[in-house]
Amino acid sequence: MRFEVPRRSFLKQTAVSLLAFNALPARIRLIGLSDDVDVVPLQHHLLSMINEERTEAGLSSLKLDTLACAVAQKHAIEMAENGFLSHWDLDGLKPYHRYSFAGGTDANAENDASADYSKGIESDEMPFAVVRMHITMHDEVPPNDGHRQTMLTPQHTHVGFGMAWRGLHIRLCEVYVSRYVSIDPYPPVGRRQSRFVLSGGVLDPRHSIEAVEVYFEPPPQPPARTWLETPRRYGLPLDRTTFYKKLPAHKTYDDGSTGSVETLGRGRFRVPIELSHKQPGIYTLVVWISRSGAEHAFPATEICVRAE
Repeated sequence: MRFEVPRRSFLKQTAVSLLAFNALPARIRLIGLSDDVDVVPLQHHLLSMINEERTEAGLSSLKLDTLACAVAQKHAIEMAENGFLSHWDLDGLKPYHRYSFAGGTDANAENDASADYSKGIESDEMPFAVVRMHITMHDEVPPNDGHRQTMLTPQHTHVGFGMAWRGLHIRLCEVYVSRYVSIDPYPPVGRRQSRFVLSGGVLDPRHSIEAVEVYFEPPPQPPARTWLETPRRYGLPLDRTTFYKKLPAHKTYDDGSTGSVETLGRGRFRVPIELSHKQPGIYTLVVWISRSGAEHAFPATEICVRAE
């Protein structure tokens, strides 16, 4: 989400909204993030806002995630320094790439927002801009409410925030995480047409593994600057293979297969993964789980493996 900022009217409107969520500590208003100083107090303020919003919607609260904060902060700085707003970064990586290559295994989603000024920004305007960007995303209405839907996704468990101010540009990045599965060590880089075993287990015995999907996409390329300047949605690639749970003896799926995801008891699972394409690229492994069969399955991982 991008918006231009007429400073005085912006500060007046934001001050009212900010007071509705309790005023920020005075010391935060002196932060100048062009020097990458501590952003933790503002991260916690955003967390309290989101949890109030989720409580009003009848949803569970989120916890602050250190890795998600680090990934979000790096992306916010890059966007502010280069004056663009995009889910893609300068290397052509998408949010789930960045989170996975930083060491994460959970399913995740990203909201980005920007404020661009026509003249100098005072340091005490930064927190107000960040809070206003979040409120604007939360207050979206259908059908253009993708940011709001991300904030209020029931399956999210954690969140991380990144914010940066460079010159006339302020950027906010929010990374939402769904943490339900523990993944055993796996090779983040593999050879083309090689194999490995993905294994792990659910964190809550009320959940069970339903399937594993493997998505493939060519290696990312640095996008053109003009391309980055046009905000657009992102998603997993279309090239995918689905692996289902192994069935008992003498049972088959409609296509005659018996399944390849082994369930080992106590929520444990394992499945052989083949980096089958001849060309290099990125494979993204998505483990689908459900809760006691009473709800639709949802993604619990986005694990990226480079094939070289």
